[in-house]
Amino acid sequence: MAEMSNISVQKLTIVQQAIASCCGAIITSFFVTPLDVVKTRLQAQSNPFPKGKCFVYSNGLMDHICVCENGDSKAWYKKPGYFKGTWDAFVKIIRIEGIKSLWSGLPPTLIMAVPTTAIYFTCYDQLCEALKNRPGKHDEHIPVIAGSLSRFGSATVVSPLELIRTRMQYRKLSYKQLYLCVSTKVAADGWVSLWGGWTSTVLRDVPFSALYWYNYERFKKMMCKKIGANEPTFFISFTSGAASGSIAAVITQPFDVMKTHRQTQLWESETLKIPQRDGTSTWAVMRRILARNGITGLYAGIVPRLIKVAPACAIMISTYEYGKSFFSHLNEKTNQRP
Repeated sequence: MAEMSNISVQKLTIVQQAIASCCGAIITSFFVTPLDVVKTRLQAQSNPFPKGKCFVYSNGLMDHICVCENGDSKAWYKKPGYFKGTWDAFVKIIRIEGIKSLWSGLPPTLIMAVPTTAIYFTCYDQLCEALKNRPGKHDEHIPVIAGSLSRFGSATVVSPLELIRTRMQYRKLSYKQLYLCVSTKVAADGWVSLWGGWTSTVLRDVPFSALYWYNYERFKKMMCKKIGANEPTFFISFTSGAASGSIAAVITQPFDVMKTHRQTQLWESETLKIPQRDGTSTWAVMRRILARNGITGLYAGIVPRLIKVAPACAIMISTYEYGKSFFSHLNEKTNQRP
């Protein structure tokens, strides 16, 4: 791992790291959510969502499966309006519905996304610090190991919570009804059923995280060395984050396509009560995509994903690094006081 990041991490407490990542998560969501709101509205316009239909909604930090409600629903993704394109949609939504509409659907996803991101980034830094102090270390492997383990852990914790959140959102269940619903599912299909879609999530997120952190630390170290900086500037973090996020997104795109297909398929089969004739495993979904569309089918949607992932990674890591730098200098000043 680059020495630059360790300078600031050594002086920070876990609480300070968590606060820095929470701030980064909120700022990232603020900037990235409007892109996905507009994308969803354009999608609903060209192909109206029937009841039980699923779509993926992202706030730049996490993807969430949303299940469409009744046909007469006034949900944000079904509001009427004719848009000629992305820019036209931005302008009309702001003019007709108000600027707040660009952040429709954000509060429920932030409830999960912010704490999950805080855990992920804090675990990454803590693991890096622990691995750095091990004998016989190989520094270049540390970001890969720490990134993979922290993402594996956060994805595993979030998977059943996402299932519960989606059930509550779609069926508008009380907590008592939700408990009965989940306990019935566990009794029928076992505890493993709460992690439906976990495999496809881990197959995408763990390699993404390993690639992202490895490239980010390399780019950051290289750029800091080039300009002679002891710690990364906002520009260095932003540029390194965008570049490493783009590389990771392109390489893991097939797994993103599989994840989206599998999770929407699982939810639509449950809400629309359609029996699954084909296999629903991750690999069965992959074979089906390859049979229908070939290799290009595994790279469907790469441009929209890059448009969202690159700025999300850049904003998140640069605000996180800035937050760490702020607390590091604050601690330094506090320690220097007589």
